[in-house]
Amino acid sequence: MRKTARESGVLVKAYAGTTGVILAMNVDNDRRQGLLGFAIERRDSQDGSEKWLSGRLNFPGKFYKPGMLMPTKAAPIQKFRWSDYGVEPGGGYLYKVYPVYGTPEAPKLEPGPTVNVKTASASGKEHCVLFNRAAAASQAFSKKFPETARAMSRARRMRSVFHPPTEALNWLSRGMLEQILNFIERAANDTWALDIAIYEYELHEIVETVKMMRDKGAQIRVVYHAKPGDEQTEENEHNLTGLPDSIKRPRITSKICHHKFMVLSKLVRGVRRPQAVLTGSTNFTENGVYRQANVVHIVEQEGMAQQYLNLFEELWRHHDKPAAARKYINENNKLTDSQLVLAGFSPRSGGDDLKFFVHTIQAAKRDVLFCTAFDLYDDIEQALVGNPHDAILRYGLQNTRSKITGYHADQTAKFVATAMLSSGLEGWLKESKHGQRGNILIHTKIIIVDFTSKSPVVISGSHNLSKSASAGNDENFLVVRGDTDVADCYGCELMRLYDHYRFRFQMAERRRKRGPWLALKPDDRWTNAYFGKSRLKTADRLLFAGEAV
Repeated sequence: MRKTARESGVLVKAYAGTTGVILAMNVDNDRRQGLLGFAIERRDSQDGSEKWLSGRLNFPGKFYKPGMLMPTKAAPIQKFRWSDYGVEPGGGYLYKVYPVYGTPEAPKLEPGPTVNVKTASASGKEHCVLFNRAAAASQAFSKKFPETARAMSRARRMRSVFHPPTEALNWLSRGMLEQILNFIERAANDTWALDIAIYEYELHEIVETVKMMRDKGAQIRVVYHAKPGDEQTEENEHNLTGLPDSIKRPRITSKICHHKFMVLSKLVRGVRRPQAVLTGSTNFTENGVYRQANVVHIVEQEGMAQQYLNLFEELWRHHDKPAAARKYINENNKLTDSQLVLAGFSPRSGGDDLKFFVHTIQAAKRDVLFCTAFDLYDDIEQALVGNPHDAILRYGLQNTRSKITGYHADQTAKFVATAMLSSGLEGWLKESKHGQRGNILIHTKIIIVDFTSKSPVVISGSHNLSKSASAGNDENFLVVRGDTDVADCYGCELMRLYDHYRFRFQMAERRRKRGPWLALKPDDRWTNAYFGKSRLKTADRLLFAGEAV
């Protein structure tokens, strides 16, 4: 949901996702004089509670501990974009934005615009997009569960296994596990079918819920990753022992069956009539649900669910013949930019999916946002990076070091994204040689083109945007065009991850160089960069506020 309001020369534009709200501000040029920043107050429409949004910086000379939160009425935000990640799905929130003048000793809040938004529901009519909190919420986790955080650190030092309490796990999942389980439980009796294609089939709650639905009469089928001598294959087969051989088939491939999707179908005279599909980047593991940044995307469209079911049938019939799936995809899965919602699959020949990604990125007119996990196909990487000082605003984050490595708003501002911490939330699960476990904190594969426009394009799924994902692996991805509500769900979360790791990097750099702690400017000089001194910050202010560049 997007809402814009203007009052007394101040504008605010809100982008409301499922669990985050981006607030973009702008001011008329004559309101800049003496502007110390913005104070933002939030009122929860459900319970009427009010809260000042906070930041981590204060004015020079004012006492505060590095990292402590400061209410914006006393320490205003000196940016033209801020985010609120303390919201819940399907909630109503009213934001009051006050321009702050006066002095650091006596800030004066003046009237500004008010915007009322509703976050996306966790049970959307056509699309439901939900992200976990994951390791990017490590600071908030340590404050909310201090004893658990200390126990995690001790276990890591002792190289012992630690099982966090259910309350802590639920907080990290942020409804993701419940969403997966609820989807499975919709196959409640013998009038329903559920078909699962999965790379990592491990999490106890999911394994047991699938068994329970089969016991209730649902027709269950599972195609799972299988490769001789492979650690993940052994894990999958162990967790599938409770299901009869007749309803499970190994996807035997020399590469990876990297899918994480489920198709829910109504049975009509024994024939499947697809109703919905659950997909995304989330493996059915502890790492996938609790630790890595991941997404679950449910599409409640019969036509889209049918496409996934058709692919599943190919995997089921030819589970030991990868070439059969490739032939089917080459012939039936054409990629065009004319469909509002498109499902793409691999393996395929000729790299049409890679060319499609490059074409889509290069068509950007305003901005490109991205969040990826592994080394990318060179042409995709170059399309994301663009040319130095080009007209496209770019923000991105990547788990694996490459040319991009924790990006930037342009090639002039790179940073390293996911430096692992040696204690607490990031190291609490068992490390192993297996590639999906160790140091991966960002596991989403998301590209958003022209997020700030009325016609954004979102790409998301299991596809790692690499040559192996195109030519060798079993993969899937969604492309959603022109749906600002879906884009807002993805964009708010992507910027949460970006802002977190960017701030972490800045703090680490200052500690390394023994530089001074960041502080607010005591006057309006901070606005200069956003009004022409910095091309990037000026573009950020105008684009997110919905203004022409």
